[in-house]
Amino acid sequence: MVEKLFKLNENNTTFRTEVLAGITTFMTMAYILAVNPTMLSAAGMDATAVLIATCLASFVGTLAMALLANYPFALAPGMGLNAYFAYTVCGNMGYDWRVALAAVAVEGIIFIILSLTNVREAIFNAIPSTLKKGVSAGIGLFIAFIGLQNGHLVVNNDSTLLSYVDFAGNFHTEGICAILALVGLMLTVVLYFKGIKASILIGIVVTWILGMLSQAVGLYTVDVENGFYSLYPSLGITDFSKIGETFGQVFRADFSGVGIANFIVVLFAFLFVDMFDTIGTLVGVATKAGMLDRNEKLPRIKQALLADAIATTAGAVFGTSTTTTFVESSAGVGAGARTGLAAVVTGLLFLLAIFFAPVFTAIPGFATAPALIFVGFLMLMAIVEIDFDDLTEAVPAYLCLLAMPLMYSISEGIAIGVISYVCINLCCGKAKKITPLMYVLAVLFICKYIFL
Repeated sequence: MVEKLFKLNENNTTFRTEVLAGITTFMTMAYILAVNPTMLSAAGMDATAVLIATCLASFVGTLAMALLANYPFALAPGMGLNAYFAYTVCGNMGYDWRVALAAVAVEGIIFIILSLTNVREAIFNAIPSTLKKGVSAGIGLFIAFIGLQNGHLVVNNDSTLLSYVDFAGNFHTEGICAILALVGLMLTVVLYFKGIKASILIGIVVTWILGMLSQAVGLYTVDVENGFYSLYPSLGITDFSKIGETFGQVFRADFSGVGIANFIVVLFAFLFVDMFDTIGTLVGVATKAGMLDRNEKLPRIKQALLADAIATTAGAVFGTSTTTTFVESSAGVGAGARTGLAAVVTGLLFLLAIFFAPVFTAIPGFATAPALIFVGFLMLMAIVEIDFDDLTEAVPAYLCLLAMPLMYSISEGIAIGVISYVCINLCCGKAKKITPLMYVLAVLFICKYIFL
């Protein structure tokens, strides 16, 4: 049954590999269970209700990806989009969170239509091969940067924006976290080198255990005010009645005082970022996994995009911000995931997390940091396939991979890559290799910077 459904042999994988990889993906994404409720509660939403909605939306989206497309990509409410939802739409603009959910729902419906009419698929296929490799490498740098931050190895600095952690001055909080993250990274690399399939997952678990031991002997100090919580998981009972606080509230949105023009601006902001974050993630992770065909196209891309659109719409009904394909799926791919079975495992863990949320939310950022940093390295290897002798190909890919970590956005990296690709090739007399859709995308991205 499993073989027939997911074609494990055809994809050169095993049941054990897929299960372990699915667990790895979940553990690198589990932070969303803590972060999303915190963010959306700033918009006036009930945190427990958002937690349940996050689990349900992630389960539905990831299961849809597994069953419709047979890919190991996991979905959850997207970072950045939830911040825009809470702090811009509901904060600066002052709109009720139900209106924001309505914008997310409409965006999801539009995406379903676009996915069924091949528009999103055409955009994916229009991106040149070199840019796809740049996207993959850029995502590698991006998630490595996230890992460095989660591991407290890179911290804010007033004079240089970023700096390495003050190991001595903050030893019992940031310092010990950074040390444990480095230990976990070294362990992951060694295990991976020795060919141990579960190396990334083992790195996460061992780093977490070392953290709990450090807390037990006093090396790690709990400092809730500064964001350093207890590393021990706790068992608690989830109040399931809270889901009523957000479920179906999208249908109760009050649009009085919003205005159609304002609503369209909000809608298109969600639409634009979600579309190219998803496309960028699919390009990058699929490139790393070797899933693109000889024409640099992703088989079953329509089904993958449809699953993403369904997840966004369902998430709005449950009561959470835009649900999208997560770049952390690359951790599972790095651990060997090649089919939807890994996604099924990840989805089921999200469903299980509703009951044991305190356990999963206790996974500290420094424990998942080694996985993100190492997978970032694996994805960065796509850069060697770029033809650096052809500047019209290499420079746009370079700008794309450079922009992603520095602008903290996959979609911005794609925008810079597309615009620079069109402009450079046009000015260098190579207009013939620019497809009409690339011109359209470049103009749309430019308009986005002007009007959104």
